[in-house]
Amino acid sequence: MLVKDEHDVYDLLDSLLRDATQFWDSFYKDHKEKEVPFFCNHVDEHLRKYVENNIIPRGRVLEIGCGNGRNAIYLAKSGFSVTAVDLSKEAISWATQQATLQNVTIEFYCENIFNLKIPNEPFDFIYDSGCFHHLAPHRRITYIQFLQQHLKHNGYFSISAFKEHGKYGGSALSDVQYYIDRSLHGGIGYSEEKLKAIFKSFEEIEIRDMLHNNLRQDEFGLEDFIVCLFNKK
Repeated sequence: MLVKDEHDVYDLLDSLLRDATQFWDSFYKDHKEKEVPFFCNHVDEHLRKYVENNIIPRGRVLEIGCGNGRNAIYLAKSGFSVTAVDLSKEAISWATQQATLQNVTIEFYCENIFNLKIPNEPFDFIYDSGCFHHLAPHRRITYIQFLQQHLKHNGYFSISAFKEHGKYGGSALSDVQYYIDRSLHGGIGYSEEKLKAIFKSFEEIEIRDMLHNNLRQDEFGLEDFIVCLFNKK
């Protein structure tokens, strides 16, 4: 590969790590036979609170890494206009089937977000439940660029991610070590301090542990996850 610009640098670094599309297609294939915590139909506990407490106003929302569509479907039922993206065709097929069964309208895209071509009209809210911690360190730069491009002024975005040394994942290696090992070791773990540093150009609304005890029957939460909500000023 001849490196000519920053995009070539990103592509070169991507090539050092596993093929994400192939991995996630395999992960979601035959999903009915797998016991995976988030292979459920419940909405994330913090997302429900943001919506029910009117912290997030109804409007256009983009979900990054929608998986089986459980959060996108909740948002559609709650009065949002929903666009949802996942790079796995297996996940999008499952999510589309679920949306049809629930009789909701969602615009689905099967694509890597960094290659996503959608209308330039920005979103009021961007939601990410478990995608960010699977991004290599260099992709934090393009992730923030994506948020700046596709999020309205005064819009919100929320992320749930592995905590460092968590039960389900959360590697705490140095950024350089992931490239030396050519592996993200199942997903990168984050602390409150790291999330504040990465998203320092946004206004912090909250950063806290994801709740996992005493949840409502229609809520989803896991221990050793960290959730956050930011506002674009």
